[in-house]
Amino acid sequence: MPSRTLPTFSRAEVESHSNAGSCYVTVGNNVYDVTDFVDDHPGGGSLVLEYAGKDISEILKDPTSHEHSEAAYEVLDDSLVGFLTEKGTANGTANGSAATDKSGVHVHPRTGMSCEEDLTKDTDYNQDYKKHKFLDLSKPLLMQVWRGGFTKEFYLDQVHRPRHYKGGASAPLFGNFLEPLSKTPWWVVPTIWLPCVAFGVYKASEGLPNAHVAGYWVFGVFFWTFIEYCMHRFLFHLDGYLPDNRVFLTLHFLLHGIHHYLPMDKYRLVMPPTLFVVLATPFWSLAHTLFAYSWYAATAVYCGGIFGYICYDLTHYFLHHENLPLWYKQLKKYHLQHHFLDYELGFGVTSKFWDTIFGTELTTSIKTK
Repeated sequence: MPSRTLPTFSRAEVESHSNAGSCYVTVGNNVYDVTDFVDDHPGGGSLVLEYAGKDISEILKDPTSHEHSEAAYEVLDDSLVGFLTEKGTANGTANGSAATDKSGVHVHPRTGMSCEEDLTKDTDYNQDYKKHKFLDLSKPLLMQVWRGGFTKEFYLDQVHRPRHYKGGASAPLFGNFLEPLSKTPWWVVPTIWLPCVAFGVYKASEGLPNAHVAGYWVFGVFFWTFIEYCMHRFLFHLDGYLPDNRVFLTLHFLLHGIHHYLPMDKYRLVMPPTLFVVLATPFWSLAHTLFAYSWYAATAVYCGGIFGYICYDLTHYFLHHENLPLWYKQLKKYHLQHHFLDYELGFGVTSKFWDTIFGTELTTSIKTK
């Protein structure tokens, strides 16, 4: 399930929720809405309301009053609505538990970042390796994943904490003759695939009127947006269903993990042609199965889908590396939040349309009760 992006509250805001109709309490920096639990408290609702709007860390552990069981903490876990910020700090959001670095800037603890600018701050890879014991960016990455003996939980935690290597250069992946095959400049995508799309549309027009070809082609472009969303959400981010062994962790790293680990790598943003052929081949069969009544219609739909893919890959590259017009600036902000804020939401790249439809839109303004 997608994780929640939760707001922060000032102490004054928490204290304003101090009645039976809206009862908030805190434990450390965590803010809990226990309104629904007031009447169910074994000791009576008045005991809960006595601490409404206050921190309950001490009373939870007080053996004189009553040392609470694990069940009490489970109730709190289900009631988490946000995080406490220092007095005077503007409301913001946090993913997971709120954290503050030495300068007082709030960071998102699942990614270790506070804003999109952090994605382009060079990582001290010697210190990073000493601290996290994950991957040494100065050495070939693939065999480190293969030989690392990482658990799935540790791997997923680390691979979604973005690093930045030498101003956006490519860290070594294979460390041998295969290295060039892992790097693809953005211009390779339209150079190779646009002529293929043009040829396919030409062949389709030999058997259908141009208006029909255009209709099928437009449908293919639209259908691509759905495929884009589904692949990003259910293939690239199948994290919870990923088997806990090195084969699947390594495949995950090659397919998408490396992009989250090094999101500003200029040559590992668009899909290498060989990988695209592997992923695109089944969709040729799918198109010709769904439109079995006409080879020409299926080809037009497929070409529209490939054109949609070209737009996706170029959009993805430009969102990471180019200054864009106003509308695309909003899309850029949205996508980069997927990297530095919450990788379990915001799966749309070319648009937020399917995120909105399926309830996975990444927003930094979540209303509470």
